Amino acid sequence: MKNLSQHLATLLITAWVGGLWAIGYLAVPVLFYAQPDKQLAGMLAGHMFALAGYIGIVCGAYLLIQRISVSGSAAFRQTPFWIIAAMLLLTLVIQFGIGPVMTDLKLQAMPLDVMHSAFADRFKMLHGVSSIAYLIESLLGVFLVIKTHRA
Repeated sequence: MKNLSQHLATLLITAWVGGLWAIGYLAVPVLFYAQPDKQLAGMLAGHMFALAGYIGIVCGAYLLIQRISVSGSAAFRQTPFWIIAAMLLLTLVIQFGIGPVMTDLKLQAMPLDVMHSAFADRFKMLHGVSSIAYLIESLLGVFLVIKTHRA
């Protein structure tokens, strides 16, 4: 059973970190490049990021629980545990803190594109904060893969 738990953990790390990189640094840039309607591209990107966020929440919760169940209190002294916790925290902040505010700004701007509305400056600032948090989460994901691969 321990082996199954570890294999599932490896798959979830792959799904979470791979999803972060595939969506954030491949799919969304291609979407904005290929889609002439930037408002539509933004809406689709938002849906992809939201789905990636929910995947991250499920993966992060399982990985923390799995580490505690396998290592007990020693999990709190292991670097991968804290990397996962930080990634999960960033996911939660983006998903339930920054994301809803950005969505609300888009709705308030309607029928205009938020980038052409009175909310553009606030939206740009939140987008920048979200992008930095996403980058940090993505880089932490690289460290998580390296740390768990070595183990």
